[in-house]
Amino acid sequence: MSFVIPLYPLYALLFADTGLSDADISVLFVIWSGVGIVAEVPMGAVADRFSRRHAMVAAGVGQAAGYVLWTAWPGYAGFALGFVAWSLFGALSSGTLEALVYDGLAAVGAQSHYVTVLGRIRAAELLSQLPNAAAATLLFAVGGYPLVGWVSVGMCLCAAALATRLPEAPRSAPDSDDDADDLGYFATLRAGVAEAAARPAVRGAVAAVALLAGLDAFEEYFSLLANEWGVPVIEVPFAVLVIPVAGAIGAAVGGRYGRLRPALLCSILAAGVVVLGAAGVLHRPIGLVGLGLFYGLYRLVWLVADARLQESITGRARATVTSVAELGTEFTCLLVYAAWAVHQVIGIAVLGLAVALLLPFCLRRRTVSASRG
Repeated sequence: MSFVIPLYPLYALLFADTGLSDADISVLFVIWSGVGIVAEVPMGAVADRFSRRHAMVAAGVGQAAGYVLWTAWPGYAGFALGFVAWSLFGALSSGTLEALVYDGLAAVGAQSHYVTVLGRIRAAELLSQLPNAAAATLLFAVGGYPLVGWVSVGMCLCAAALATRLPEAPRSAPDSDDDADDLGYFATLRAGVAEAAARPAVRGAVAAVALLAGLDAFEEYFSLLANEWGVPVIEVPFAVLVIPVAGAIGAAVGGRYGRLRPALLCSILAAGVVVLGAAGVLHRPIGLVGLGLFYGLYRLVWLVADARLQESITGRARATVTSVAELGTEFTCLLVYAAWAVHQVIGIAVLGLAVALLLPFCLRRRTVSASRG
């Protein structure tokens, strides 16, 4: 799925400028998550059973379809249907990229480098928001939201075309001589769900990733926050750049120091949450710097937990197991939207602190030991 999308820094503002309230926008995000809850795990099994590469292609096409609806039919119904299309097809890519990367490295005996490679991928994704901001500002000045939307459709289709070139390693469990393709769809689905639920090491890592990844739903509100804190709409795309840059630094650092202990991860995330709360109280444009610091520390912790999950999986249905974590992520997203509706930044900070306190219980020593065994 493409991340070089000019619409990213502006679509929450598009919703608001179309006349939707904060509550309306939150309901749209709930629809987005709700479809994901239904589709995540079944679509992960599709990627495991058939082709992960083709799943990535379909995800890009589905995202493009969502943006077509937003651009051609701006309004509550168009936005809702666009989120349905994006979420339904996007579920095909949930966990698929991680599975492609991990199995590709494992095929050449380099799986120990996964956290480093993933850190670079996540950093690149976040840094793609720099050209996004420039493109969004220029396109918006020239043609408003419609031009931004149609260019975003084109970028999604280009990403889908590029995904056809992704390499895909053969899939087989390290403790089995059978090829993954010997399992039917439902057997693949059962194998992935069973591993996620039955093995303590995997189950704890799944819970940690679900909690952490769900907090990223807060990103949907960054543009609105910048505007509420006094940044004019035309300057919002550039003003929020400090946030993805900080996130990229956090992901890169996490990729280099991927063996941090759970207690330290808890402390790092808690420190970021405290800074986030202070930024919310300040309610000024300078608070975006604090928001960026929180995001950088958060992305570091999330990356390490993600790597722990992939290391703990031993079965063949890797994308399905990761999709179980993504399913949990959708429920955490709902908590984020609710926290925002109740008390905006302070609500998110309270939720983030709760997640930080749960991390040591999810990522106990048994997770690491299982992954090394």
